[in-house]
Amino acid sequence: MRIVLLGTGGYHPNERRHTACLMLPEMGIIFDAGTSFFRVPDFLQTRDLQIFLTHAHLDHIAGLSFFLVPMLTDQVDSVKVYGEAAKLTAIQTHLFCEEIFPVLPDYDFTTLPETVAVPGNGILKHLKLEHPGGSVGYRIDWPEHSLAYITDTANPEQHLDFVRNVDLLIHECYFPDDMAEWAEKTGHSHTTPVAKLARDAQVGKLVLTHIDPQRSGDDPIGIQVAQQIFPNTILGEDLMELEF
Repeated sequence: MRIVLLGTGGYHPNERRHTACLMLPEMGIIFDAGTSFFRVPDFLQTRDLQIFLTHAHLDHIAGLSFFLVPMLTDQVDSVKVYGEAAKLTAIQTHLFCEEIFPVLPDYDFTTLPETVAVPGNGILKHLKLEHPGGSVGYRIDWPEHSLAYITDTANPEQHLDFVRNVDLLIHECYFPDDMAEWAEKTGHSHTTPVAKLARDAQVGKLVLTHIDPQRSGDDPIGIQVAQQIFPNTILGEDLMELEF
């Protein structure tokens, strides 16, 4: 099973990273719709898409306005956008208001139910996370694989049971440890607690993403610190493809 990290940055894009979007092309499943959403047409393999939004901050939804042409040119048959009810209302009311973006793509906005059936006999569930304005994390369990996507949250240990034993954990790591105070102030995560979560939850692999765009170097979050705690940790990069 393949997942493509279309965007691995947070807040705003920089020359190295666009903001959050992950895609499982064979399944037609997408998590978040940040500025990297413009890359989705290059990876389309299905006629129907399911988009699961974690929340409605701009770095996770701006790309919804980028998909009008693929829909008008019949590149897909349907696009269902899942999210919490208040977040979906905010998107339709504000992002797609006439003064900002006058044409609303033909999305099927759907309030998140308790579980969602996804292609490949998978079951998706979600969990509320601690973040200003609220956010949710996702987990999908297939018969032979499992995946969790956790972003924009503080206190990673609070969702240990939710991610326990997944094959692949994709988790935000906006700050390095020396900025732990800022992580707490902004409702984000830093390196050591995320690595400890992966270790304690006994996940298969940890991928760190949603990186501070002001840190564009090769090691913005202290990857060796994470690997000392949980060796099977990698730093996500835009357009990285992972098998799990």
